[in-house]
Amino acid sequence: MPQQQSPYFRETGAGPGVVCIHANASASAQWRALMERLSPSYRVFAPDSFGAGRSPAWPADRVVALGDEVALLEPVFAAAGEPFFLVGHSYGAAVALMAALARPERIRAIALYEPTLFALLEEEAPGQEAANGIRFAVADAAAAIDAGDQAAAAQRFIDYWMGPGSWSGMPEARQAPVAASMVNVAGWARALFSEPTPLRAFRALDLPVLYMMGGQSPASSRGVARLLTGTLAKVTVIEFAGLGHMGPVTHPELVNDVVAGFLACH
Repeated sequence: MPQQQSPYFRETGAGPGVVCIHANASASAQWRALMERLSPSYRVFAPDSFGAGRSPAWPADRVVALGDEVALLEPVFAAAGEPFFLVGHSYGAAVALMAALARPERIRAIALYEPTLFALLEEEAPGQEAANGIRFAVADAAAAIDAGDQAAAAQRFIDYWMGPGSWSGMPEARQAPVAASMVNVAGWARALFSEPTPLRAFRALDLPVLYMMGGQSPASSRGVARLLTGTLAKVTVIEFAGLGHMGPVTHPELVNDVVAGFLACH
């Protein structure tokens, strides 16, 4: 049995607990603006997931599932107190959903921005076009990593999510950590495409859920949104017409306003 590892996490504020889980190719710093916004009223935690920021590296001795990401964050959940709020973006939103399913009694409400649970698309129709977009992007990125070209991997991955030219327009200081994170790209995809939890399991999640999405997002994350928003029992859907999948990073003020309003109501 692997020894339990502890994640690095940021913490600020006082009040009810809020745990914010970041996207792939990112880290806890993604949530700095939201943490500042919420800290007068909430005790806010932002952990680094496996292989991100200052948390333990992605395990090389086993296949990592979303449940392993949940297990890594257990010390943070415990520190947040019960019940606490969950906020998640992309991969982090998928991890948040799995944490809520595992122990719903400890969650007050969940705010999600486009969870990338691609296994739900595979369950609906294996090999569908919506899933193939990200599947091919990840395969190309993984091949670039195997060839020793982290920058090419990052360009393929970032341009899929943010549009052609997004990588080349990114400041060099930001490019370096994103490129380095690409060593985990095949593992991310395996965890998201192989998650065995069926869509019907989410019907039992009797918690308030804010489901945010971008009007300019790729078909893969919008396809997952179609399935989950039609299944979750207590879901409020907000679509940002001009935003894409990386809305919490590109337009944090818009997304953070909505998240803060949702938390205040619950």
